[in-house]
Amino acid sequence: MPNWKLDETYETTAGTVAAGRAGTGLDLVLAHGWPWSSFSWHRVIPELAKSFTVHWYDMPGYGKSAKSESQRTSLDIQGEVFAEMMQRWGLQRPNVVAHDFGGATTLRAHLLHGCEFEKYLLMNVVAMRPWGSEFFAHVGRHVEAFQGLPSHIHKAIVEAYIQGALVNDVPVEDFDALVAPWLSDDGSTSFYRQFAQADEKYTEEVEAQFGEVRCPVKIVWGENDPWIPLDRGKALHQLMSEAEFATIPGAGHMPQLEKTDSVLKEVLEFLK
Repeated sequence: MPNWKLDETYETTAGTVAAGRAGTGLDLVLAHGWPWSSFSWHRVIPELAKSFTVHWYDMPGYGKSAKSESQRTSLDIQGEVFAEMMQRWGLQRPNVVAHDFGGATTLRAHLLHGCEFEKYLLMNVVAMRPWGSEFFAHVGRHVEAFQGLPSHIHKAIVEAYIQGALVNDVPVEDFDALVAPWLSDDGSTSFYRQFAQADEKYTEEVEAQFGEVRCPVKIVWGENDPWIPLDRGKALHQLMSEAEFATIPGAGHMPQLEKTDSVLKEVLEFLK
């Protein structure tokens, strides 16, 4: 059964991107969020690859993709890179499943950069203002105070931050793999760079166009998301009134790891 891997590399305007694919059939692209990587999809990929050619990549500044000094990785850049990756893969109209700020990334690619999607599923996405937790806002205001922390303190911060997204236990190996990319020297720098470059103007620019999405949409939300509450998902649905809407009971911000079977059910029912 195909598993998650990153055995492809592509050059983009934001640096080298690590990517992978598996399966056969209609194209399906998975877009991760912050502070995650394409690894966050590893539990759903084997089942999805039975029906689709599944594509994924680590966004610039994340996972195994390039993390370089002075690198710009804000949402405007991520939207442009997503459009570039569609061209690199030769995809004309793929299905897209987006999580967290993969939502804002793919919405920008669709609404501002002309990317066409066959069907489009948004799961616990960053799409509307305001966004980010109190901790997210605090670090963004004081980035310099966090840079250069001793490695054991930095690791504790990353672990606590990631744990704060979950309301269910995930396997230790999954948790460690989510944390690991941020513990290297370049990973630590990139971790805080994401806070510094966060700007709500990148969702403000497209919010008014949400009703103009040019394909069928389904919004799926973990009911107990501690980062982006269910009410935010319902508000997004009001702006996309033609979209389907479903909740995943008992799931936090990472339904694909916390309630994998439920996520697969919602995705497959919609895409098939």
